[in-house]
Amino acid sequence: MSFSPNFLSKNLVSQKWFLTLVAALFAQVASAEERFEFHKGDVVAIYGNGLADRMQHAPWVETVLQSQLAGKNVSFRNMSFSGDMVNRRPRNKGFTNDAEYLQHVAPSVVFIMYGYNESFGGPAKADAHSGELEKLVEKYRELRKEAGVDARFVLFSPIAYEDTGNPNLPDGTQLNANLAAYTEATRRAAAASNSTFVDLYSQTFQLFASSDEQFTINGIHLNADGYRRLAGIIASSLIDKASPSDSDMDKLYSAIEDKNWHWHNRYRATDGNDIWGGRSGLTFVDGQSNADVLKHELKMLDVMTANRDKVIWAAAEGRLVKADDSNVPAPVKVISNVGGGSKSSNKQKEGSTNYLSPEESIAKMTVPEGYELNVFASEKMFPDLANPVQMQVDSKGRLWVASWNTYPKWEPLKKMNDSLMIFEDTDNDGVADHRKVFAHVHNPLGFEFWGGGVLVTSGPDLLFLKDTDGDDKADIRYPILQGLGTSDTHHAANNLVYGPDGGIYWQSGIFLVHNHETPWKQNLQIGASGMYRFDPRTFVITPHAENRPNPHGTSFDYWGYCYANDGTGGRSYQVRPQGKGFKMHTLLTKEFRPVAANAILSSEHFPEDMQDDFLICNTIGFLGVKQYNLDRDGDDKKRKFGEVWGTPVKELINSADRNFRPTDAVIGSDGALYVSDWCNVIIGHMQHNIRDPNRDHYHGRIVRLTVKGRPLQQPVKIHGEPIEVLLENLKHPVNGIRHRTRVELSGRDSKAVIAATKEWMADFDPNDEIQTHHLLEALWLHQQHNVKNDELLNKLLASTVKHAVVAANTVKHFWYNVDSRGSNGFVAPAEIEFVKFDPPKRLSPADQKVYELGAKVYQRHSHCATCHLATGKGNGIVYPSLVRSPWVNGSEDRLIKMALHGMWGKITVHGKTYDPARGVPPMTAFRNLLNDQELAAVLTFVRNTWGNSASTITPASVKRVRAETIARTTFWNPADLLAEHPLEAALVLKDIGIDPDRFSNKKLEDELLGISPAELAKVAIAKGNAERGKTLFFKSQAACFACHAPPSGAIRLGPDLTKIKSVLKPEELVDSVLRPSKRIDKEFAQVNVQTLEGKKHTGVRVSENADEIALRNLAQPTPIVIKKDDIDLISDSRTSLMPAQLTRLLKNRQEFNDLIKYVIETRKR
Repeated sequence: MSFSPNFLSKNLVSQKWFLTLVAALFAQVASAEERFEFHKGDVVAIYGNGLADRMQHAPWVETVLQSQLAGKNVSFRNMSFSGDMVNRRPRNKGFTNDAEYLQHVAPSVVFIMYGYNESFGGPAKADAHSGELEKLVEKYRELRKEAGVDARFVLFSPIAYEDTGNPNLPDGTQLNANLAAYTEATRRAAAASNSTFVDLYSQTFQLFASSDEQFTINGIHLNADGYRRLAGIIASSLIDKASPSDSDMDKLYSAIEDKNWHWHNRYRATDGNDIWGGRSGLTFVDGQSNADVLKHELKMLDVMTANRDKVIWAAAEGRLVKADDSNVPAPVKVISNVGGGSKSSNKQKEGSTNYLSPEESIAKMTVPEGYELNVFASEKMFPDLANPVQMQVDSKGRLWVASWNTYPKWEPLKKMNDSLMIFEDTDNDGVADHRKVFAHVHNPLGFEFWGGGVLVTSGPDLLFLKDTDGDDKADIRYPILQGLGTSDTHHAANNLVYGPDGGIYWQSGIFLVHNHETPWKQNLQIGASGMYRFDPRTFVITPHAENRPNPHGTSFDYWGYCYANDGTGGRSYQVRPQGKGFKMHTLLTKEFRPVAANAILSSEHFPEDMQDDFLICNTIGFLGVKQYNLDRDGDDKKRKFGEVWGTPVKELINSADRNFRPTDAVIGSDGALYVSDWCNVIIGHMQHNIRDPNRDHYHGRIVRLTVKGRPLQQPVKIHGEPIEVLLENLKHPVNGIRHRTRVELSGRDSKAVIAATKEWMADFDPNDEIQTHHLLEALWLHQQHNVKNDELLNKLLASTVKHAVVAANTVKHFWYNVDSRGSNGFVAPAEIEFVKFDPPKRLSPADQKVYELGAKVYQRHSHCATCHLATGKGNGIVYPSLVRSPWVNGSEDRLIKMALHGMWGKITVHGKTYDPARGVPPMTAFRNLLNDQELAAVLTFVRNTWGNSASTITPASVKRVRAETIARTTFWNPADLLAEHPLEAALVLKDIGIDPDRFSNKKLEDELLGISPAELAKVAIAKGNAERGKTLFFKSQAACFACHAPPSGAIRLGPDLTKIKSVLKPEELVDSVLRPSKRIDKEFAQVNVQTLEGKKHTGVRVSENADEIALRNLAQPTPIVIKKDDIDLISDSRTSLMPAQLTRLLKNRQEFNDLIKYVIETRKR
């Protein structure tokens, strides 16, 4: 909504405000003190909340100060985070602690700028705030004294709240009363701690009250003009010298911007989880870790930042010099592990380092009969297009693309060329003719149009960009919201979309710490995964619906139903109202993972029976786009009307190019389906070093799917059209056209939009399905512009059109149930398969809480339950049972060592042998995945569940064992572990003859062996159920997935069934299941090598020529190369790695039919 600030709206008529102002001004005069002085060579560390954090983006404060400090060579380092409070400054796991970072920056001057977030505690807590400030100054002063520095401190009060007259924002009356109290608290703290005090509140209050100009974006966060004025206030308070004109400071301002960029990437480094967090210790080729590489980059950035201080000092003196980075240490060299170079490398997930051309890649893609693909854009046509991650269509019908060239993050000394690109097809031939770079934006995981500009994520900021002169270049750029978590960039805030309700939606995953400031309430600090909603009109940010662990993709359909995906797990959801918020409800039966994005197909170009169907983009295994039909009408049983369920239809794109990684899908203005191709040999974030040289930064494609013989969708004018024309566009049946029309209207004056809407909607019939949808669009417009209309709402609630009623109830839920100021957390977890375990009553209350944490850790994605199942029984073939196992219930130290470092080797549990030579992968090492508390909890859980009853494990024990074994970097061999901790005799005796999992259907095996494979195949195809077979493949004790589709990190021990399409006939496939050693695939044959020195090597043949042979096994994923001259004997095993008698683990003939049917269909796929 467009509002002109008005002097009369500044609340000076309020007596309460007037008294507050007088008191503040009197206090300011009464506290005059000795002038602060900068010394030559000072280093200034700036600590604070969003006020200080944003000073990096509009660096007027430092610019004006530096202009008055010429020759003093003062350096500034901003240590602020949005949302920070004096005594609560959340950081990601492993982030350098406060004391160490203070000493690293080594300041002689400390600026402290807190109070806004604390002020929501009210005047009653102002004294406590004063005390916290005193403690902070004392702490920092003592730390600097230890380093031999007598640091000086400057305490700044919070600024005042600006009442802009915008009805979407608070008027700030109570907030300013609070801020005045915290200003006085800051003054008292300064006096008590012998610090300089600067009163920003009184001076900004005067500024806001006496000017018609607007100095904030939302009442609390200054705009560029506001920071220019703040700079003058601070400079006059500290130095009291006249500053040069703004034009004379242009070069100085630019130099400070450049320095701030480098320091920001040091102190606010993205991907922190790989620098200092849980994945920093992951090792790759030659034991090199992420931390080894990325912590070195921080040192590089320290030097580069210092080099830019010199540029600033020269600019302050009127000299122009360039930064000299010749002293920056070279980056650490990284060797790629692609192709099996380390235990985390997985060649089945990896693509090829030999990239196909765009045309060759298209030729490898399969589409349904009657469809065709073409390359719309590629790196061949536009060399700076790489790693496209999201697309949008603008109101002019042009395709915009977020090109993430520097993924996972910018590397020092290299070009930062991430960008938002605009592609235009001027001759309408389905191929891009022109490309413009709208703006360079670091890590642009998601973007959406709104308010005449573009919102784009650039963690930790959500930026607002706008072109004001029509050249398709961003002229305006500022953070509209700060505090997005950045510790893992590939699942930070992503896939932005403007909902019909007026919210900007995104999803973000694990490892992230968010901390957002709003005008409405104390900062939102949260680290949970899920969908978030930001209203750029009211600046309210709220957790919308929980979704774990790493969600990607959000979309809305014709009736406003919302859909989402968990990227990692591949689960799809419908998001529905629940309680005071929203909840994710399962949408369909998951078929594959990971899913990068989803979309709703709505286009006049595609057939009618496809309209409003659901699309999924998958990036590993199945490489393509899958279509699902959505039933929105319920089933009168479990699903109510409006509770949506999806069933698979067909694969719109299925690629045999292993580098094809579809990251997004959108319907273009011509009605065609556009799919972005990440095009990368590497898709995993944690499986390879962050700086693996095979992480591609040069390829990226956009492919375009059309239907032969069907006309394209006709263009509809949107950009710049009058409001009345835009309202008529809202009658269009295509979702994208209505969506872009709503976006266009988001930039128009709200009063004008609502007035025109009321006139437009007056005669629509609420019981006609088409006209009811027009009314729904009118209701959504009210919601988008933050105007309630209960009369319109009630009209729709009374409609006979059921989907309109559901949509209207969602609006009612937003208006009357959801906290309009933003909630503090998610109301309900997403629907997932999670087993509730009740703690044993014998445990103490404290241990019961530990047990409950352990149950959660056990069931985390890719943790214990993945292999040992929720029953603890494993599967009897690959993963041993944990039930009454001596390995679980015996020595605490033995179990802790095994869990910390993993184990690989032959072991016997319950009389059953688990042998790596028979396909048993190593047990995961959890030393870098779980902290001491989590590991102690999960081990306590397994020792006291499923009939186990053993002592609890304490974090102290884990910490001790971790320290004692810190030098270990490899799996334990069972024999070595037992040498240190032998199995307890009593437990072994109790274990003899026990097999809680034993099940052997020899009768079924004999029956199957007596029937010809051809007949078995014929019956399985006719009577089998592939869906039930899929469940057996992944969850039965036969454990087929363990070898043919193993968990992340495990070596594949059997052929990928999706890749062997026509190698085996159905009857041969059946025979290979019953008699696995009859036909052994050479690629998976076990090879035994004995050297002349008597050493024995066993593994799968990786390569062999006249001079040498290379083997790989589970203990040593990196290939072992043995010279032929050193070999005494080479022999291929005649026994298949696939276990015999697997069919004994099936309950009946029907399960066999189901399993075979699934395998045959998977192979055909």
